[in-house]
Amino acid sequence: MLIGAAPVAPLDLSFTNLRSDKGLVRICITTAPKNFPACRDAGQAVTRSIPAATRHLRIEGLPIGDYAVAVIHDENGNSRLDTFAGIPREGFGFSRNPAIGFGPPGFAAARFTLDATGAAQEIRLRYLL
Repeated sequence: MLIGAAPVAPLDLSFTNLRSDKGLVRICITTAPKNFPACRDAGQAVTRSIPAATRHLRIEGLPIGDYAVAVIHDENGNSRLDTFAGIPREGFGFSRNPAIGFGPPGFAAARFTLDATGAAQEIRLRYLL
């Protein structure tokens, strides 16, 4: 490690309850509450897309800190979460698997700490339609 360099660690993500292997799993990892869960500011997030058949992702070299993860199962590969009358038609999930009410959880409900030993999150995808 370089002197003065921020310590980094790995994050292991696993995805459960996907209803199919179609499409992609789109992942947003952020430390910014205002960027969660929409992940609109790529400068404040790490984003990845992996085939839905892949149920694990390891991200190396993340700075130590508090994070939240938002995931969508983009079954049709159109790069967005499809909805009907505001209700998601595709799967979604969050770190720490918080309870879902009306709308997505806030950053605090999904927040976890990445420390020097790393962290692991098992994210259970949910489908409403």
